[in-house]
Amino acid sequence: MSAIPKFSRRSRWVVPAGVVAAVAAVGIASAITVAQAAPALPPRTPAQLLAAVAGRGNVPPLTGTVVETASLGIPQLPGSANPTSITSLLAGSHTIKVWYDGPRRVRLAVPDTMSETDFIRNGTTAWLWQSNSDSVTKILLPTHQVGEREPAMPRTPLTPQQAAKQVLAAVGPSTRVTTEANVTVAGQAAYQLVLAPKSSSSLIGKITIALDAQHLTVPLRVQVFAKGASAPAFQVGYTSISFVTPAAGNFDFTPPAGAKVHTVGSDLPSGVRVIGKDWTSVAVLPAAALSEVAGQGNAAGVAGQAAQSASGGGGQVSGSAVLGAMLGAAHPVHGAWGSGRLLRTSLVSMLITSNGHLLIGAVTPSVLYAAAAQVK
Repeated sequence: MSAIPKFSRRSRWVVPAGVVAAVAAVGIASAITVAQAAPALPPRTPAQLLAAVAGRGNVPPLTGTVVETASLGIPQLPGSANPTSITSLLAGSHTIKVWYDGPRRVRLAVPDTMSETDFIRNGTTAWLWQSNSDSVTKILLPTHQVGEREPAMPRTPLTPQQAAKQVLAAVGPSTRVTTEANVTVAGQAAYQLVLAPKSSSSLIGKITIALDAQHLTVPLRVQVFAKGASAPAFQVGYTSISFVTPAAGNFDFTPPAGAKVHTVGSDLPSGVRVIGKDWTSVAVLPAAALSEVAGQGNAAGVAGQAAQSASGGGGQVSGSAVLGAMLGAAHPVHGAWGSGRLLRTSLVSMLITSNGHLLIGAVTPSVLYAAAAQVK
């Protein structure tokens, strides 16, 4: 499933391949895993499975329900229940209803307590509807000709297809590709492809991708394991799926009367920098982006305010509370690159520098420090 945008309330975010599926996760997510006997399937090699899922084969129409679970192992982050906020990547569990009829006809619905967030794409127009704020974002997409690549856009809360797409971007000489025993996901027999980084600097032990046995282009589940872990630290997968064409009405949308409508283009944001590649890539969010997370007008003092909140300073801005919660488990660090506060989990390392940059990756802290030395 391709070209599914993701929007935060005030900005859009990009994180590097190999990190997206793991960036928000260290807690064990077991809602999707059910012990069942391995189904008997015709043998396929790792190369055959990799070619099938990484190729350009068509994903058939489908409807289903996806569960995505992420936890940093720190106190619940403010705003993490909002599936379009940056904090939703850092904590919580989301159920996503999926309707798919090709990359140009997609609908995702994320229900929440007394509210719902919907993303609908129909042709060259897409809509993001957030009922709790009575707001609508209309996204105008460029005309796509047959044979051309779909327009690049940010992404919604992860579906298995999106997670697999990001993970597969890291496949190359730096990756070991194997298979594990067949599994059953959402009632479907599936092959299990295993990708593991060769680098000792990655915190990821392995990532497994369950591929529907009848539709090898469809990942049913993606699981991320920290090094040495026997249980997944993060997973996103279908709990139910049907390979049927959704009714056309699922892709129709009219803004509710009185809703605030904001029209935007589909251009990717600037200012997010990626240092490194593959499994050891690091996303660097600039000071301006960190200011938006903290709800500030400028970057000055953002990290300091967050640290104060973490130590009991009682920041009242929700964004500062988010950073405070993150930094509550962090500790001061310094080196030739400068100084800041480091939060390390079994799967993700995050560094907020004293000048307000946020570096994040599924890597050891030494990799973050090396990246911080390159940030001006």
